[in-house]
Amino acid sequence: MRRLIAALGKTIGDRLPMQFRVLHRQFLLRVIDLEALSIEADIPRFLGQFAGVLIMISFLHAFAVYVAIVQYPWRLEHYLISTMMLVAGLVTVVGWDAIFPDRRDIMVLAPLPIRPTVILIAKVCASATLLGIAILALNTAPALVASLLLGGLHTTAFGFFQVLAAYAIAMLAATLFLYCTVLTVQGIAALLLPRKAFLVFSSILQLGAFALFVSVYFLEPALGTVPELLAPSSRPVLAVSPQFWFTCVFNQLNGTLPPELSWLAIRAWIALSAVVLGAAVSLLLSYLRTMKKTIEAPDLVPGASGLHFTPRRGGLRTAIALFSLRSILRSRQHRVALAFFLAIVFAIGLTCLRRELFTPGHEPVPSDFLISTLMMLSLTVFGLRAVFALPISLKANWLLQLTQLRPTAKYIAATRTTLFAFAAAPVLIVTALLALNYRPWQHIAAHILMLALFGLLFVELALVRFDKVPFTCSWMPGKANVQVIFWGAVFIWIIFGALAGMYEHSALHHPSQFVIMAAVLLAFTAATASYNRARARTATLDFEDQAPELITTLGLLVIPEPRADDISKSKMG
Repeated sequence: MRRLIAALGKTIGDRLPMQFRVLHRQFLLRVIDLEALSIEADIPRFLGQFAGVLIMISFLHAFAVYVAIVQYPWRLEHYLISTMMLVAGLVTVVGWDAIFPDRRDIMVLAPLPIRPTVILIAKVCASATLLGIAILALNTAPALVASLLLGGLHTTAFGFFQVLAAYAIAMLAATLFLYCTVLTVQGIAALLLPRKAFLVFSSILQLGAFALFVSVYFLEPALGTVPELLAPSSRPVLAVSPQFWFTCVFNQLNGTLPPELSWLAIRAWIALSAVVLGAAVSLLLSYLRTMKKTIEAPDLVPGASGLHFTPRRGGLRTAIALFSLRSILRSRQHRVALAFFLAIVFAIGLTCLRRELFTPGHEPVPSDFLISTLMMLSLTVFGLRAVFALPISLKANWLLQLTQLRPTAKYIAATRTTLFAFAAAPVLIVTALLALNYRPWQHIAAHILMLALFGLLFVELALVRFDKVPFTCSWMPGKANVQVIFWGAVFIWIIFGALAGMYEHSALHHPSQFVIMAAVLLAFTAATASYNRARARTATLDFEDQAPELITTLGLLVIPEPRADDISKSKMG
């Protein structure tokens, strides 16, 4: 079977034009900015690890389908489609600018006899390939399980194949709708705006899309039964929710859609046709315009005029903090990476705010609030730590290598201050604002104090073996096992957050427990800080992420037997 698929793929690939095949491969491997990578980066392995994460999630979805598909079919179908649209949205936003040619593409490809339409099709197909990998990795297992369970309920003999086809078409349509919606918005913006204005608007829109996709996923109501969907109060939500549209598309293709909900399936097909046509037309027109304007109009650079505030005191700590802040504000790839974590933090904060808004009066501090704010703090700190590992440019790398005039411990101390100021401190302020409806004030103040201690601990843990200046060390994807790190971090994060939140909720009502918890956190923080400071005194800053040099042998080493003359010489010596 594997040989048949490989032979079929080779046959199809040989029929495609050579220009398209070469460009498609290059654009597909450039999903990550090349300037951020180490010279030994393994991009295919990196992408394969993320596909492995999606495959593991698909097996969890398959188990959920096996347990609940018969009893709660609509709720589970809506959840699967919502998850697929979230993944498709995040993949699309991560490759936000992958559709449009940058200056490097124009400088290399413009002198060659390649038509702009070939470049456009190659870029679109490269992005679509990533989405196709996500669809297959995330939906293969639940599709088979759902087809086996729901197919047996059909009266026809082809029930399995009908459910499988309906599932595949619904997932493909939902993904295509979201992908083409983003392309339509980008194409219209590139067509109407000047190049510099488009770059500014595109970066803002990119961050907004991250927050929108994650917020809708977490905040959208779960209507799990047909009576709930048919209720008049649900109609406004159904009218504006593409997730429910394509859930109805699946049931329409499966033959289980009530006639009262057919208008949602019709709306889905109309919306899909509109965005596909809009994406094709707007991208084609804007592409012909962008190819000419990319060389003429410069990319975003710091303005020569305007207000530029630079503190004259603070030394190295202020310099590292300003460099980090301006790197995040000016670099697209760092904003995207940070927005992934902040979008989840934003969604958790909205969940807490929604509960607070719908509470009629003051209430005691619940354990859910303690767990949520602790998770927000951990995500922000470790998310910013992950962004710190990505370089801003090669110029910053070499500049700091040539100008390192102080000991490494000073640079790590400046990174520690920056991480606490940009990650932990904002979460403390947001927590204080979200807790305005809770009483008594003593519990709120105690929780903020406990969060500050957790913030100090998380910052020290984030700096373990981080001998780098933020945004200056090249990155080598594929070096770590993404599957193990992802699932280990998720399980540890959930278990730790739940246990710490419940223990703190009990400690707020018992001062002795609160003192013990604070003392334990201070002890762990002091121990970790002592280790980091001791290591920083002898460490050297890293500017290039490289794999360790290993020598692999086959065990074929033969040790020659000593000769007689060598033995006699050794005795004489």
